[in-house]
Amino acid sequence: MKAGFFYIILATLLFSTMEIALKSVGGQFNSVQINLTRFLIGGIVLIPLAIRALRQRAMFLNFRAILSFAFLGFLCCVVSMTCFQLAVENANASVVAVLFSCNPVFVFLFAFLIMSIVLLRRHILALLMECLGILLLINPLHTSISCAGIIFSLLATVTFALYAVLGARQCELYSGIVVTCGSFLCGAAEMLLLVVFSHFEPIATFLSNNGLSIFADIPLFQGYTAQNFPVMLYICFGVTGAGFACYFMAMQATSPVTASLVFFLKPALAPIFAFFLLGEPIPFNMVLGIFLILAGSLVSLPPLPVFSRVWRRLHLRRFFSAHL
Repeated sequence: MKAGFFYIILATLLFSTMEIALKSVGGQFNSVQINLTRFLIGGIVLIPLAIRALRQRAMFLNFRAILSFAFLGFLCCVVSMTCFQLAVENANASVVAVLFSCNPVFVFLFAFLIMSIVLLRRHILALLMECLGILLLINPLHTSISCAGIIFSLLATVTFALYAVLGARQCELYSGIVVTCGSFLCGAAEMLLLVVFSHFEPIATFLSNNGLSIFADIPLFQGYTAQNFPVMLYICFGVTGAGFACYFMAMQATSPVTASLVFFLKPALAPIFAFFLLGEPIPFNMVLGIFLILAGSLVSLPPLPVFSRVWRRLHLRRFFSAHL
C-alpha cells in the first residue's frame, strides 16, 4: 500500500506539470507533431510493463484486440490529445489542467449512458459541483479566456472520458497497462499516417484553404533546438512514459478508485506550478472554481479504506447519530 501511494504522488507531480511543459514549447512545434512524438515514445516506454502484464495473464493479442486498440488510440491520441494541445496553445496551462481534471466525472456520465451503470447520488452531486466549478473558472460574464481555449479543453476532457469508458472492458480483459500501451502505439501510427497524407499537395492545399493549415504539411523533425530538446525529453519520457507507468503501477498496488486520486489532486497542484514556473495569475474566481471541482471530484469517490478505519476508530458515526 505504501508503494501504491508513492506511485500516486509521483504520477500526480508528473501529470500536474504536463500542461506547463506543453505550454513552454507551444508554437515551436506542430500540435500533431508533439502528440506523435510523445505517444510513440510513451508507448515504447510502456512496452516492458505491457509484456509482463500479458505474461502474467498468459494471453496473446489477436487481430480483434489490435483493432480495438486502434480505435481507442484514435479517440485518445488523435482526437482528445490534439484538442488538448490546441487548448494549451489557446488558454492558460492552469485553466486547461483544471478543466481536464474533470474527466472522471464525465466518465461516470458515459458509464451510465453506454454501460448502464447506476449513478449514485454522490455522482450526480459531483457532476453538478463540477459544472458549477467550470462556470466559476471560466467566468463567462467577464472571461479573459479565449473561446477556442475553452472549447478545445472541454472537447479534450469529454473525449478522454469516452476513451476511458470504452476502454474499460478491454482493460478488464488485457489490463490497463496493455490497453494504454496498445492505444498509444496505434494512435502514434495513425498520426504518422496523418503526417504522411498532409504532405500530399492536393490534401495540403485543401486543408490550408479551409482554415485547417495546422494539419497541412505537418513536420516530423523540425523545431528542435538546444533549449527545447530537454523539455521534449521530459514530455515524452517523464510526463507521458513515466507518468502513465506510475499511474498504472499505483492502480495495481492499490485500486483503480484509489489511483484516481491523481486526477483529483491535480487541480490543486497544477495552478501552483503554473504560477511559479509560467507566472500565470490565480484569480479569486479560479480559486473558487478549483475548490468546487476538487470537492466534486472527492464527493464522487467512495470512502477510502484508510479514512473509513479512522472514522470507525474515532466512533464519529456513533457520535453524530446520537447528537443530530
